[in-house]
Amino acid sequence: MSRHRTVLTSQHQQSLNGLSEIRAFFRTNIQPIYFFGPTAFNLLGVDRWVRNFRYVVYYDSWDGHHPRVFTPAEKPYVEFGSSEEINNYLLRDPEVQAYIAKRAGPGQRPMIAMVFFDEETEQICRELGYDLILPLDEMRRRLDSKIVTTQLGNEAGVPSVPNVLHEGLNSWQHLCEVVAQHGLGSDLVIQTPYGDSGKTTFFIASEADWREFADDIVGEQVKIMKRINNKAAAVEAVLTQHGTIVGPFMTDLTGYRELTPYKGGWCGNDVFPEAIDEEHRARAIDLVARFGNRLSAEGYRGFFEVDVLIDLDSGEVYLGEVNPRISGVSSMTNVTVGAYADIPLFCFHLLEFMGVDYVVDVDEINERWLELAAVDVWSQLIMKDPGDEVERILAAPETGNYRVNDHGTLEFRRMALDWHDLTDEHDAFFMRVYAPGDYRFHGADLGILVTKGRMQDDDGLTDLCHKYIAGIRGLYVSEPIADPPPLVAISYAK
Repeated sequence: MSRHRTVLTSQHQQSLNGLSEIRAFFRTNIQPIYFFGPTAFNLLGVDRWVRNFRYVVYYDSWDGHHPRVFTPAEKPYVEFGSSEEINNYLLRDPEVQAYIAKRAGPGQRPMIAMVFFDEETEQICRELGYDLILPLDEMRRRLDSKIVTTQLGNEAGVPSVPNVLHEGLNSWQHLCEVVAQHGLGSDLVIQTPYGDSGKTTFFIASEADWREFADDIVGEQVKIMKRINNKAAAVEAVLTQHGTIVGPFMTDLTGYRELTPYKGGWCGNDVFPEAIDEEHRARAIDLVARFGNRLSAEGYRGFFEVDVLIDLDSGEVYLGEVNPRISGVSSMTNVTVGAYADIPLFCFHLLEFMGVDYVVDVDEINERWLELAAVDVWSQLIMKDPGDEVERILAAPETGNYRVNDHGTLEFRRMALDWHDLTDEHDAFFMRVYAPGDYRFHGADLGILVTKGRMQDDDGLTDLCHKYIAGIRGLYVSEPIADPPPLVAISYAK
């Protein structure tokens, strides 16, 4: 099965030479492009650069006030089990189809991007005449496995944290025998092939830890790693016909109980000059580029995200995980100064699927983005509900700009479409996910807060970060319910 490639001969028949012509191309773009998702979060703000870029969502964070966000007016309650199901529901919705048909010009095939999709998504798009501008689901699912990632990294000469890949663990004693054979020590991290936000990452240092997680591990194919003293950095890249373009590095916020109920779960990012030092950044860029070359041999192209682990004791740089898709850090990548100096990283992904000939110097872009990383500071908090109770939301904060005032309390300033106009760390943008009438539950996605300042330091979350969290949570009002429906949290794919 091959992916259809849109050819935009009516807009531009000659090669785009350099970034200035590429910028002009996107500013005058006539091709309808849509991002589908539970929310608009992952690519929010791309519409500032790309004309005719719209968002089709299930949860409208702006209650109809964002001019490029569309959601069906009629949405009966559906017990979705995944983000893929939400996207497929939207694709099949008659209101959505009518909206897309109304905006399509003669002979135009709408282009669709999203984070999570499956074979059903591909089939729906074929039936409707839409171009799904993503790698094939079959390839993405294979590459999404932490086991396959490790194997491909080994083939590319990209090292992972000392580990062993094993299938069929059946007891604590069995685990001890395996790790002793491979010299991994007694403090371990075990991962199953698939899962997001730390849900399938288990920290095991004792038999008690094993008993807690055994049901999730026994009989599964797993990656057993030595636990290292590490700094984690996330980076997005785009595999293009001219090479791999590497975005800015950012540190992860993980496992903070104030933000996520999942131990080791991803709950935000900090972009700042000292995220990793110059030496490790250069080595990490080389690691990402080499892994990109290996993905290219698999037939992959477009967006992917890499987690890099820096061993603070040995100084080694390791491959962590790879997300072969738009990810939860795309929001940060597309707002950094490198994006403003050139174009958002996602635009290079679009070029790969739009049938446009273009010429860029990948080495020059990577070098410029490396230099510009020395002047940028951004943070995002992914705010999930850590509580165990299910409650119906009666009141929720509005989407828009907030500010911590001189008294240290959070106050709403104005409605805003995205976070691109923030000025400093006391000025924040909050994008609400669940609204009045929705539910709070274990892992529920309350919203995302973005600010132009760091939210994490060497001692953990900053005082200002705690004020933001307390302020946003204080704006939610909810009531217990006796017989809650089945509920599944949204995934933003980190």
